[in-house]
Amino acid sequence: MNKTIFLIGILIGVLAIILGAFGAHGLENMITSDAIQTFETGVKYQMYHALFLLVLGSIRQIPKKNKKWIFYLVVLGVFLFSFSIYFLATNELTSFNFKAIGFITPIGGLMLIIAWCLLGFECFKRFN
Repeated sequence: MNKTIFLIGILIGVLAIILGAFGAHGLENMITSDAIQTFETGVKYQMYHALFLLVLGSIRQIPKKNKKWIFYLVVLGVFLFSFSIYFLATNELTSFNFKAIGFITPIGGLMLIIAWCLLGFECFKRFN
């Protein structure tokens, strides 16, 4: 499980770097500066949670079952939160109105918050 968490954390981190570069250089003349800032918010949160997964994978004291829940919440939360932000920021480039599915952004954010709380709870229990 720890190897999987590390690999997914690395993949999410690499994607954050690629998307960050794309947002800074590929989108600069295509969307507004406000939209670029929004896009960068998605990149930041994606990278924060890539690092979160690297930390999670290195903590051996958390039971596998609990670690899986935290892992799934982070991966799904990043997908719903960051990727919905990417689509919302680039909404003007497509014919689909991503604002119609914008409600998934806070759901992803809530999943990330729950993952942090669960990690905190597990650490508090184990390292007390």
